Amino acid sequence: MPQHYVGLDVSLDLTSLCVLDAAGRTVCEAKVATDPDAIGAYLRRFDLRIERIGLEAGPLSQWLHTGLIALRLPAICIETRHTKAALGAMPVKTDRGDARGIAQLMRTGWFRAVHVKTRQAQEWRLLLTQRRLLVNKLIDVEAEIRGTLRGFGLKIGKVGRAGFEARVRELLADQPSLLKVVEPVLVVRATLVTQREVLHRMVLQAVREEEVCRRLMTVPGVGPITALAFRATVDQAERFTRSRDVGAHFGLTPRRYQSGEVDRSGAIAKTGDALTRHALFEAATSMLVHATKPSALRSWALAVAKRRGLQKARVALARRLAVVLHRMWRDGTSF
Repeated sequence: MPQHYVGLDVSLDLTSLCVLDAAGRTVCEAKVATDPDAIGAYLRRFDLRIERIGLEAGPLSQWLHTGLIALRLPAICIETRHTKAALGAMPVKTDRGDARGIAQLMRTGWFRAVHVKTRQAQEWRLLLTQRRLLVNKLIDVEAEIRGTLRGFGLKIGKVGRAGFEARVRELLADQPSLLKVVEPVLVVRATLVTQREVLHRMVLQAVREEEVCRRLMTVPGVGPITALAFRATVDQAERFTRSRDVGAHFGLTPRRYQSGEVDRSGAIAKTGDALTRHALFEAATSMLVHATKPSALRSWALAVAKRRGLQKARVALARRLAVVLHRMWRDGTSF
């Protein structure tokens, strides 16, 4: 039976589907509901030997990929930037054309597959992203209160999170009209603080239950957030045969442009997972600035800081931390 290749251009409600044969001829095209069962039912109507089904990485891709694999269909999640570059030569962009282009990528093999995380890793990622959301909103609310009161000559100054509300009420003690306006915002802030703590306790519980995270936290500067973010994003240590590739995966290696006589390096690529990259950067800062226990890793980073400056040393240490954490995970060792 001849081989066939399927491209899926996924949107929220409907997915454009294209099936090509081995010669690149279109067998069928359709729009089906964005649901793995609907896609599987449509493909099974034709009794084809399907070699590969391609879909871009996106918000629905993990769910669709898992569902298609459960139906014994050879689904592959492909890298978005690579796909965009491949389809960029098309003069007219349509969902139908994108599905046809993805099917051609499946047929030619010119694609880069993306690792689809396990359900546990997805749940950890959800926990971390929701905690980060509340932290960011809390920062926004506090900054808004500070800016609002500053317009009336009231300066909150340096105060910890625990004493923030008390300081605001102290400043507004003799200005009830302003307090009446700020009061609802303080209530929202208190709710954010409470729920942030709920999610943070869930993070701590997850780290206590995960042996890999506990081992990663033996590295100075690596706390629960960094350990769980690294564990959830890498998901399976076997994905990387070389630990040094992990730094590049998180966008912590310099960009490079080389053509003819031109060969220049730029800032770090900042590709890959931003949450974990940010956590590694914070861990590097903690090791450089706050850690007191001597280590070869910290000494190396301090030497880089002396030669190249603190900022470059933080980036270099974040990249080195990614390598060290992965090697510890693979080897089953502590720092």
